[in-house]
Amino acid sequence: MQVTYWLEHAWLGTHVEPGVALDVSDDGRITALRKETATPPPGATVLRGLTLPGLANTHSHAFHRALRSTVQVGSGTFWTWREVMYGVASRLTPDSYFTLARAVYAEMALAGITAVGEFHYLHHAPGGTPYDDPNAMGEALIAAAAEAGIRITLLDTAYLSSAIVNEHSGQAPNRHQKRFSDGTAEAWAARCSVLKDRDHARIGAAIHSVRAVPADQLGVVAQWAGERRAPLHVHLSEQTAENEACLAAHGRTPTRLLADHGVLGPRTTGVHNTHLTAEDISLLGTTSTGTCMCPTTERDLADGIGPALQLQRAGSPLSLGSDSHAVIDILEEARAMELNERLRSRTRGHWTAAALLRAATADGHAALGWDDAGTIEPGALADFTTIALDSVRTAGPVPRLGAETAVFAASAADVRHTVVGGRHVVRDGVHALVPDVPRALAESIAALHA
Repeated sequence: MQVTYWLEHAWLGTHVEPGVALDVSDDGRITALRKETATPPPGATVLRGLTLPGLANTHSHAFHRALRSTVQVGSGTFWTWREVMYGVASRLTPDSYFTLARAVYAEMALAGITAVGEFHYLHHAPGGTPYDDPNAMGEALIAAAAEAGIRITLLDTAYLSSAIVNEHSGQAPNRHQKRFSDGTAEAWAARCSVLKDRDHARIGAAIHSVRAVPADQLGVVAQWAGERRAPLHVHLSEQTAENEACLAAHGRTPTRLLADHGVLGPRTTGVHNTHLTAEDISLLGTTSTGTCMCPTTERDLADGIGPALQLQRAGSPLSLGSDSHAVIDILEEARAMELNERLRSRTRGHWTAAALLRAATADGHAALGWDDAGTIEPGALADFTTIALDSVRTAGPVPRLGAETAVFAASAADVRHTVVGGRHVVRDGVHALVPDVPRALAESIAALHA
């Protein structure tokens, strides 16, 4: 059954168009787009405000949401934060992970996110014993996304060692990391080959980092993803310690190591890409390897500011993620990428608002294997989100400044509607499937800290 949405103002990739009617088929795709419709067609669902393509959260660790506020007290580094994170990870079960992730993904829907890339390495029970269903934790995440009403790309992650030793081996996982590891890349591939795509879910792959996957096993993961034409993501040069260890063991940077083992390419996305050499930037750009920046996490963990502008100029498409969920707000991630570059360069205006929105929408979806999402046009998936133009943050600018309003004024709090596959998941700021998202978050997180 076809449904019609009437958008008061719609961002169509290059400009804001007033009065746009969208027809959506029963399989959740936009079948027609009509401009210059001054009044809503009869029976249309009216979306007041500025409607954008659905936002893509390209990099997520759902269980990190349980760390918000708890890790902000006192000083420290990424490595001290990691110890707290391990403590939360050790208490998760398939049931508790489902409950937490359902609430986290509902929070994302409330923030206008219609697709998430879940960088998933929490595979087994504490101590490393597989569950009866070896993919119980991944299946919990897929089910959680379905119940929260958003799409997911499960980036099943190979995580085999705790430190680099040499070309052929890594240091054994520590007691926390044992539940992350399948032992070998071949065993990882056998387990995640059982996972299947669904209407709302796609299966991709990830290499946790060059620290966590020995060099001679990188190719196994890359081959698995290549044979399936699946997305492949990797944490890359997030910490200088990773670079130093890689240089000491291999005489190469992590980027060069990945290139030499066939990991880089147009379906691959490096996450963070913070501490890179000029050669690294060139390698990523010339191979069309993507870059996912996570500015709110990178600043929260004091990681540093990555060379996003140089990477994009070299040919690396940009996307955005909320990573540790210190904040879940892709508009803030887009804004922060520009503002970080201003701080670094002491000049303004490195990306247009339209370019930042593209990173938050079309390019983010492409990095997750959803090439048919992230735009408002016939044939695309009917995934879109509407922000209010009359809040205390957005009131004032005329609607034609829609991209600027969305990126430089609005926040997740301004999202009024989220539609996924033509289905109204968030209506007037209320989640239609999860009755009380704050309570769901509070209860699931409290249970982990009990």
